[in-house]
Amino acid sequence: MHTEKDGVHDLVPQDDMVASAVKLRDAYARKPGAPFFQKEFGFYCLDEWRTQGLSEDVSLREFFGYDEPGSHSLGQLGWCEAGFSPVFETTIVEDRGDYEVEQDFAGRHVLYFKGRRSGFMPEYLDHPVKDHQTWEENCLWRLNPDSPERYADLGERMATAREQAAKGMMICQNLVGGYMYLRSLMGPEGLLYMVYDNPSLIHACMESWLALADAVIARHQKYITLDELFLAEDICYNHGSLISPDMMREFLFPYYQQLLAGIRRRQLDSDRHLYVQIDTDGFAVPVIQLYQEAIGMDVMSPFEVASGCDVVAIGRDYPELRMFGGVDKRVLAQGPAAIDAMVDRVFPVMQKRGGFIPTSDHGVPAEVRLEDYLHYRKRCREFA
Repeated sequence: MHTEKDGVHDLVPQDDMVASAVKLRDAYARKPGAPFFQKEFGFYCLDEWRTQGLSEDVSLREFFGYDEPGSHSLGQLGWCEAGFSPVFETTIVEDRGDYEVEQDFAGRHVLYFKGRRSGFMPEYLDHPVKDHQTWEENCLWRLNPDSPERYADLGERMATAREQAAKGMMICQNLVGGYMYLRSLMGPEGLLYMVYDNPSLIHACMESWLALADAVIARHQKYITLDELFLAEDICYNHGSLISPDMMREFLFPYYQQLLAGIRRRQLDSDRHLYVQIDTDGFAVPVIQLYQEAIGMDVMSPFEVASGCDVVAIGRDYPELRMFGGVDKRVLAQGPAAIDAMVDRVFPVMQKRGGFIPTSDHGVPAEVRLEDYLHYRKRCREFA
């Protein structure tokens, strides 16, 4: 039996943790009044900010006053797409003058402006799975959990993870959620037809999702104890869930429950709480209780305000929920007065509640001026 508090078999004492890990763990512990962990969701604005004076050499963490990382992610299981190995060949399949159609790494056919791959919403024209035959020919073999290339650098990655755990860092296993995975295979519309026309195909895809995730995570757990399972789901749009509760109960939750049962059974530190985080854009309120009841969801992000998510109201209705996000990216573009009004309404209440990390409710858009974002960061640091 291991008794050493090495971050793997037992948590290191708080005095031995790096400050950022203590601060992040306080957020997960829903410690009322704790300083806000300082981070950002992401950026779509950096090119524009360069024209406004932001140096290309600057450290965003130092410049904006973010905290050092408090967690370490393991990856290897996809994010917005399936965890293919090997991935599809990226190739141009059609020239349309000012546009071109590319087969991307996930096997989708995507319409782009010629020579451009960012700064606009791509249009997905086709997806690799249409029936059992295309599933097996195009995708199934790419999800083989025994592929040696998946584990080529396992020792190096796990040594790094153990080093981070010894500092008290939260160890997070992130992976593509079932809905996001199915959508990347079939497309959002195709998936909805398939639920009715070919449910056995949906189950076949999810069985492979589970087999891959369980095998890879089991390898990781020989070396490390997980603090969090983070599912990139994106299951909501601006009026609620993209699939029904009954569909979630049939096609997602049984596989999530099996995965979580295996993870908890294998934990080297059997007393460690495994936090479960669901990431979804859109109006997420209708699915909160579903995820809590089915898989014990502890954390949700990023609470898109434009879709109707109000973290103050949700935090009141779900006091045990950890909430990350909730800062209206549109308000960040409206200047200091609007930013102040938002901060003054949300931050004091949520800090008193605990369990909240403020970030933009998606990547900071190019419409946000650098000087206004700096004002927002100044206000954030008042709660740091």
